[in-house]
Amino acid sequence: MRPANAAETELHDHARRVAANAHVPYSRFPVGAALRVAGRSEPVLGVNVENASLGLTSCAERNAVFTAIGEGLRDFEVIAVHGEGGTVPPCGACRQVLAEFAPGLTVVFPRDGQLVSAALEELLPERFEL
Repeated sequence: MRPANAAETELHDHARRVAANAHVPYSRFPVGAALRVAGRSEPVLGVNVENASLGLTSCAERNAVFTAIGEGLRDFEVIAVHGEGGTVPPCGACRQVLAEFAPGLTVVFPRDGQLVSAALEELLPERFEL
């Protein structure tokens, strides 16, 4: 893990801004994600969307990935995640979904008050594979 660079910080700014669109009436914990895709100037954005049946809630990271897939995009480079907490990396389910499509992905997130960058493999060293 290392401090985020300028391009990663800029991507994280997109995630921070879009977090305001999250639907979080239960947790009151908005999360935004910005996914950089090769060959595309603007990131694909996602927010967490909660449901009264909490198991049906969908995280910002997965929503960004699913939107990108729906647009026919596959070459994911970096994902930035923003939430107003001490340390806000992708959850385990999101890590597995990210690994399905981009095992070499870089992940940017707040950690103990700093913006850091890590290889997805560092966050999910033993991913599920078929």
